[in-house]
Amino acid sequence: MMTLSSPHTTGSNTVSRLMLTLCAALIPGLLALIVFFSWGYLINAILATVTALAVEALILKIRKRPVLFFLKDGSALVTALLLACALPPLAPWWLIVLGTTLAILFGKHLFGGLGQNPFNPAMVAYALLLVSLPLLMTTRWAAVDQSADFGQTVTIIFQGGQTVLDGLTGATPLDDYKQSISRLTAEDVLVNPIYQTIGAVGWTPVNLAFLLGGLVLLGLRIITWHIPVSLLGSLALLSILIGSDADAFVPLSLHLLSGSTMLAAFFIATDPVSAATSNRGKLIYGAGIGALIYIIRTWGNYPDATAFAVLLMNFAAPLIDHYTRPRVYGHKAAVKGYKNEQD
Repeated sequence: MMTLSSPHTTGSNTVSRLMLTLCAALIPGLLALIVFFSWGYLINAILATVTALAVEALILKIRKRPVLFFLKDGSALVTALLLACALPPLAPWWLIVLGTTLAILFGKHLFGGLGQNPFNPAMVAYALLLVSLPLLMTTRWAAVDQSADFGQTVTIIFQGGQTVLDGLTGATPLDDYKQSISRLTAEDVLVNPIYQTIGAVGWTPVNLAFLLGGLVLLGLRIITWHIPVSLLGSLALLSILIGSDADAFVPLSLHLLSGSTMLAAFFIATDPVSAATSNRGKLIYGAGIGALIYIIRTWGNYPDATAFAVLLMNFAAPLIDHYTRPRVYGHKAAVKGYKNEQD
């Protein structure tokens, strides 16, 4: 039987049950994205799911592993849905297929498969796409005064039919505020229609929906509170201490309720394989992600910053565990200068 490498789960929960519970908890957020933004998120989810299962099956076949047994663990489905929620809703179909393939191939199986990947597979793919294809990753949103129906969405995604709308934009609240505050006051920036449409009516309920799903995971003890609370806490603390001037910095409300903040806090950062495992380690790990999100959003070139923050702390997780994981009973700490009596 295959289980996640860490942390080990006891009781009746199996890997497949945990993964399916994660998928179910993602549904409120995914539905909110579809309702407030575009049918493109539904198409993203379908394309990513089909691609993830197909690529997973092909790789398992090549590696001579039992295909159905490993497909049923649900890990590929979780990766697909996370990536579908993170990618722009009007991105061309092949970008979704490419990103999902990268997630399964390079984010997961390159390191040996389920339970052995040091980095979150969905964030590996997202970061690769963002660095390689920045224009497509940041300009595939409908303008704030337009709404594409299902037919128009299909045309844009599969045929590149941008002409069905007047234009596509990359402006989300985090993008717009950061770009505008250097030349305008906060009061003038908030007059922009983006804060009455995508800003106020869209991103806030989307993040609240992901928060709801995260609370379900906490209630079912699928995840613990340490990473979400420390991530959101450090992000909020830095925003209060450094960014209290709304005429110079993105306000706290946008940091917490815009972009992928809640998705990251409850679903991405809490990946049991690539995150720190001890409770103290989780607090440090989550706080590090929150701090990096604030730093990159404020002074970097990527307004959302989630992928890079998570990947950097994935890299640091083994070191964090080394210094925070409880010592095994019966083992003593090494003493500097210790010399074997027999020498």
